[in-house]
Amino acid sequence: MTRHTYRALNARGEIIRGATDAADITELEARLRRRGLELINAEARIYDTLLTALRGRIPRRELIHFCFHLEQLLAAGVPIIDALTDLREATAHARTQQIVARLLEDIEGGLPLSEAATRHPDAFDEVFCSLLQAGEQTGTLAPVLNQLAQALEREHELVAHARKLAIYPIIVSAVLLAAAIVALLFVVPELARLFRSTGQSLPLQTRILIDLSNVVSDHGALMITLLPFIGVGLGLAYRRSAAFRFRLDLLRLRLPVLGPLQYKIAMARIAGLIAMLYASGITILEALRTAVNASGNLAIRDSLCEAERRIVEGHGIAAAFEVTGLFPQLVTRMLRIGEQTGGMDAALGNIASFYARDTRESIERLQASAEPLLTLILGAFMLWIVFAVLGPVYDILTRLPL
Repeated sequence: MTRHTYRALNARGEIIRGATDAADITELEARLRRRGLELINAEARIYDTLLTALRGRIPRRELIHFCFHLEQLLAAGVPIIDALTDLREATAHARTQQIVARLLEDIEGGLPLSEAATRHPDAFDEVFCSLLQAGEQTGTLAPVLNQLAQALEREHELVAHARKLAIYPIIVSAVLLAAAIVALLFVVPELARLFRSTGQSLPLQTRILIDLSNVVSDHGALMITLLPFIGVGLGLAYRRSAAFRFRLDLLRLRLPVLGPLQYKIAMARIAGLIAMLYASGITILEALRTAVNASGNLAIRDSLCEAERRIVEGHGIAAAFEVTGLFPQLVTRMLRIGEQTGGMDAALGNIASFYARDTRESIERLQASAEPLLTLILGAFMLWIVFAVLGPVYDILTRLPL
């Protein structure tokens, strides 16, 4: 889509100026004609299109507000166009205003909300649009919007907990790295010259520290230069090589502490998404296909694809998940209960709630233990440097004549 500015005539012969998105002039003319306007001329605004692309997705908080606001107005019987108009005027976020204005243009041109939303993949992902379409088809658009808002709120809460967990380690690691670089570049070389001038034998930890200082001094600039290229290379390999991505994602799940946490976050997201899709009238197979890319992990995605294939072959849902070997007994047991009682959406919702609660508790426990652990690591590192430096200095002082 490219942003176009245009001049057009309305039914009264008045000249109207505006801007809208369209693939080309032909589509722009068709859009304006649906609104009762006749195109005079138009100009593509490539700069505005690039600026919109750089802005990316709208914040999750704005998307939650969009769902809650629209759900309340639709539940009160307000027409969709009036609801979107009110939402456009109520929000102060420029990007959200822009997207809502374009949704209004498309809906006034005859498109349903779900199809209009698919024209803005930077704001509404495939899952969001699929749920909107299911709500429109079943006449439950307002409840679906409420479910979407609650799901986004839960996801926002999990992301906030994860970010909170990462803040302290990042700060401590930055301080530790800065202190180590300063010591290795400026302090250790001067002390090394002093030690060499005395001709005394140095302990092992001092020799290791001096060798490390030499490596950083001689090759530090090269390492800093290579880091971006290594990062870009790994990123390209991750995007282009499915085998590399699978091994890396599987390794992430097997990490000692962070692996189980990443697994719980993925399970909370997947179970909540499938439960929401299934409750909206989408079949379990379609829900699985939609949720395949929501895990953020290729190993889990392959297990979901395997479960989907076995369900197509006629296996039960619980048995299909169990045979993959990646889903724990809790998940398969809850799915089996859902199959037996006909309450699959409730079973999936219970799984999502359990993993969301377990994720929050795990993050809180990890955060409570990470702070003292990192403090001990920082203290131990600085203590090692002190012993490596002061040990030979003490030997020099003891050999000085009184």
